[in-house]
Amino acid sequence: MNGDDFLWRHLKDLPAFRALLRAVEARFYQELLPLDEPVLDMGCGDGHFASVALTAGTRPLAAGIDPVAGVLREAQGGGAYRVLARSLGGAMPFADGAFATVVSNSVLEHIPELDPVLAEIGRVLRPGGRFIFCVPSEYFSEFLFFSQLFRRLRLEGLARAYERYFNRISRHHHCDGPQVWQARLASLGLQLRDCSYYFSEWALHALDLGHYLGVPSLISKILFGRWILVPTRWNLTLTERWLRPLYEEPQPQIGAYLFFVAEKT
Repeated sequence: MNGDDFLWRHLKDLPAFRALLRAVEARFYQELLPLDEPVLDMGCGDGHFASVALTAGTRPLAAGIDPVAGVLREAQGGGAYRVLARSLGGAMPFADGAFATVVSNSVLEHIPELDPVLAEIGRVLRPGGRFIFCVPSEYFSEFLFFSQLFRRLRLEGLARAYERYFNRISRHHHCDGPQVWQARLASLGLQLRDCSYYFSEWALHALDLGHYLGVPSLISKILFGRWILVPTRWNLTLTERWLRPLYEEPQPQIGAYLFFVAEKT
C-alpha cells in the first residue's frame, strides 16, 4: 500500500479500470500545476477528476461545462468549480479570451464533429493560453486485450469486429496519432508544445478486462448512487495489488493514450 496517492484516491470512488486510467492521467497534470487562471474544464463530468487532480488543496476552477444534466448535478456538490454550465462544446457561453487555460480530460474522442468544438476552445482561450487534453491514440484499438487474443488465434475478422464493438460502446469517434492532432490544432492557431504517449498495452489489457469485471460497480451505482459501496482497504486490497504495477510502470514509448499541451499563438 502506498498511502493516499492518486491510485487509491480514484480506486475508492471509481470502477477499477477507470480508476487506473484517471490515476495515471492525474500524474501528468502535477508537472503543470498551478494552472494559469481562469481555468475552464471542457467536459467536466461529475467533477471527480478535477477535485482529485486539479484543485486538491487549492481554490476551485473558474468554470466547468458538460452537456449532461445528471453529472452536472453531481459536480455541483463537489466544490471543484465556481461556475457550472450545461453546454455543448461547440457553443460555449463565455466571452472571447475568457480563459488562460482550457483542460479536457478524455472528452474529445467522444465528439463526432470536432472542428466546431476546437474552434470554440480557440475562441475562449486568450493569446498565450494553454489547451491541455488527452485522448486515445492510434494504438488504442490494437492494444485491446481481446483484439490481441483474437489475432494470436488468427481470427483477424473477429479482432476487427471486437475493436469496432469496443469503440462503439465507449463512444470513441477519434483514435488518432500526434500528427493528426497537430494539424487540427494548427488550423485553429493552436501550436503543439508537448505530446506524450501513456498507458502501455498491458495497462490497456486491464482496462479492457475491467469493463467486464466492473459489472458489480455498475450495479452499485444504479442501486445506491455510488460506484464503490465499501471503499475500504480490506475490500480493495486485491484490486490495488493488481493495478499498482501498471500505475507505477515507466512511461512507454508508444501507448494507448496521448497527452497534449498546446498554446494559442
